[in-house]
Amino acid sequence: MKKVALVLGAAALALSSGSALAQKKQLVIVVKGLDNPFFEAIHQGCEKWNKENASSPYQCFYTGPASTSDEAGEAQIVSDILGKSDTAAVAISPSNAPMIANSIKSANPKIPIMTIDADLKKEDSAERKTYLGTDNYLMGYKLGEYLKKAKPNGGKVCFIEGNAAADNILRRASGSRDSLSGKKGLDRLNGEGGWTEISGCPVFTNDDGAKGVQAMSDILTANPKLDAFVIEGGWPLFGAPQPYRQLTDQFKDQIAKKELVIVAADTIGDEVPIAKEGRVEALVGQRPFEMGYKAPSVMIDLINGKKVDDPVFTGLDECTKATADTCIQR
Repeated sequence: MKKVALVLGAAALALSSGSALAQKKQLVIVVKGLDNPFFEAIHQGCEKWNKENASSPYQCFYTGPASTSDEAGEAQIVSDILGKSDTAAVAISPSNAPMIANSIKSANPKIPIMTIDADLKKEDSAERKTYLGTDNYLMGYKLGEYLKKAKPNGGKVCFIEGNAAADNILRRASGSRDSLSGKKGLDRLNGEGGWTEISGCPVFTNDDGAKGVQAMSDILTANPKLDAFVIEGGWPLFGAPQPYRQLTDQFKDQIAKKELVIVAADTIGDEVPIAKEGRVEALVGQRPFEMGYKAPSVMIDLINGKKVDDPVFTGLDECTKATADTCIQR
């Protein structure tokens, strides 16, 4: 009888724990895709918050489509999440900013919505309470500064971008063009500041690392006198590090002499070792773990009606071959 009582007691405790977990309100982070190590760092930040706040009535829940290229899948997940009664707030990294804005408008949610990592377009900013993440314009501007320092006389350049409708990438490209040209608001460089974007660029890779490396290879084959790449996301380096190394092996001398200069975003995965190897001139990195860790607290502040800054920036890390051992701030 004593054994039966213990089993029944354990079962009751398990049911009680499960019920308590089920009653937790969800602070949902929806990312562009689960296949991207950048977003996995956001996930790890979310999980750290859960561990440190186990007694909270809220739980950080991370989700997104399997593939970063699945824009419609992300929009559907946003619609589904906004229809759930246990969703208390949502932080979204929009792959396709107009599509996500339409999903929010259609749902007409009564709960706080914020963006993380990537923002909505300016005209849709009223659909969210704040943006948490990188100052993407500044990030792109700094990439341009590193390129100008390496090649002060300018040259022919190709921009490697991600999704054509991703607001964060477009802001980075705008910052890079402003930095290189010394002018504001150019859609394309046509000699301004000595820089010209070649035909066929920018290249949009849908955040696919292998596709990015292949695009770089094709561009270099067609344009052997190309002076520079500005990679507005680190996809070719962290998404396909070995193919990237194999490609840069072919241009080792040109890179060493700064005849070919590559600057890239992010400092995750193999990117910092690649910088230490001298295969990229400079990296300007984000802090995705910090984004995932801060997002639940920001969402709770929004739920409670507290004043939250807009935007909330998480800082940048800058890495070169010389600083690769110490460049990441934790």
